[in-house]
Amino acid sequence: MKPRTLLFAYHLLLGTSDTSTGVLLLVAPALTLRLMHLHAAPDTLPFLSYIGAFVLSVGIACFYGAWLTTLPQFAARLEVVWLLTAITRASVALFVFTSIFNRTLEPGWLSVALSDGAFAILQLIALGKHWLPKLQASRPNAQ
Repeated sequence: MKPRTLLFAYHLLLGTSDTSTGVLLLVAPALTLRLMHLHAAPDTLPFLSYIGAFVLSVGIACFYGAWLTTLPQFAARLEVVWLLTAITRASVALFVFTSIFNRTLEPGWLSVALSDGAFAILQLIALGKHWLPKLQASRPNAQ
């Protein structure tokens, strides 16, 4: 698979996951938690809907990233998307890890911390190694 196709697929996968989770958290937080095999007190559901707005925004940013990979000069814009979503994902991972450690969140939330942490690390490493500009430069029509 070509690197740009893989990059496009990466963004589509993350965009679909985050957007669908965000929408579900916004409109049906109790159902969303059940689907994730998690529990929360009923009085926390409005706050989970609020969090859904942030999850949705990260998903939309990932779809924007997918679109950017189709453009001739995508690297600079995509780096901004990766930086901002990596900051968000790293913050979520840190919060969730800390909350599990402090026993304010159940261990089932570990999957959220691990996935967000892994994607944040991957994107931060890629940014540090300047993979996106190198990928753009390797494109035949890159300027």
